[in-house]
Amino acid sequence: MPREEGHEFDVDKLGDTFYIVTNWQAKNFRLMTATQSTIADKHRWQEHTAHRENVLLEGVEIFDDYLILTERELGQTRFVVVDQQAERLTLEFDDPCYYAAIAMNPEPNVSSARIYYSSLTTPGSLYDVDLKTGNKTLLKQQQVLGDFNPEHYRSERLMVTARDGEQVPVSLVYRIDQFNKDGSNPLLQYGYGAYGITIDPSFSSSSLSLLDRGFVYAIAHIRGGEMLGRHWYEQGKKQYKQNSFSDFIDVTHALTEQGYAHPEKVFASGGSAGGLLMGAVVNQAPELYLGIGCHVPFLDVLTTMLDESIPLTTNEYDEWGNPNDPAFYDVIQAYSPYDNIKPQAYPNILVTTGFHDSQVQYWEPMKWVAKLRELKTDDNILVFKTDMDAGHGGASGRFKSLEEKALEMAFFIALLSNKGLDK
Repeated sequence: MPREEGHEFDVDKLGDTFYIVTNWQAKNFRLMTATQSTIADKHRWQEHTAHRENVLLEGVEIFDDYLILTERELGQTRFVVVDQQAERLTLEFDDPCYYAAIAMNPEPNVSSARIYYSSLTTPGSLYDVDLKTGNKTLLKQQQVLGDFNPEHYRSERLMVTARDGEQVPVSLVYRIDQFNKDGSNPLLQYGYGAYGITIDPSFSSSSLSLLDRGFVYAIAHIRGGEMLGRHWYEQGKKQYKQNSFSDFIDVTHALTEQGYAHPEKVFASGGSAGGLLMGAVVNQAPELYLGIGCHVPFLDVLTTMLDESIPLTTNEYDEWGNPNDPAFYDVIQAYSPYDNIKPQAYPNILVTTGFHDSQVQYWEPMKWVAKLRELKTDDNILVFKTDMDAGHGGASGRFKSLEEKALEMAFFIALLSNKGLDK
């Protein structure tokens, strides 16, 4: 297959048949088949599963007698088993929001498949699924130390109406006996929103400490991710990047208005491109948040994207736009966190970075913090921590990531305590 601008495809093969997941004339992808004699000419491919405007086809797993299609509709993953008679069986899950993926299935001549499953209340689990009946057998589940009981927690999935009318998915979880939908609980809202990366709602044992203290934990599936299909990603990149920030702010408004959180107990967190999200949000709506966790953050967007000597810059033009083009210069300048700091009150902010970060160099958050300290008009806490052993993904070691998570959690809990809001 010759390379073709904009054509993305993935090929697998069983027997004499090639299976191609392709976006050719199919923004949300479709499944095509081919043989050795037709694989090099896409016009001769045969359609197996057609493109659908509201369903994203993410992949296919091939067995001798079955195919498993991984699809996403309205943001939720599902598996569709297709047998040799083209009969289709959709595998069902009970949680309102979850993460599921096809696990390792090295043998094609079987009638069952391994599937990994996790939700905001269900630890990571490995199931063996009968492909004829859909019955699931639990093989292994992540152990959680302490007195964890999944029945003590509840997850929900909401759709929040953004300012332009789009429906933004939100996944949230809380401890049942610590939650009252009366606007009294603290909230930690997480977001990313870039590169078409979908932040699926999965289990996090490290978050239990906050949930047990009455926090509501929410993931805002904002534009820039791909939860609602390719269109969702395209509407949160380049000239539409502001949608990511507006969606996150609108979700915060909705969660407080609907009684999920006290308006003075709202926290937000994000890293890397999610750190850019945090930087833009605190410029645009600082009054909404008591505290912010901003990690390995991409904050000096305009200056970095103008520097073509940085290895990642030119590869990133398709995500952010090329600021050498005056139109994209204006777009990026309008939201770039460093370029939009102004004299106003900002939330309490914890900023972390790694000295060996090759993706977002440490001086980006350092510059941002220095300018913020100069211009902000409040007396709120602004902590800047550089890990001299860490890169973009944090430092190595089994427990280092837990220490970094504990630092942020302690920061948020201390803010509630210092303001007498922890009751």
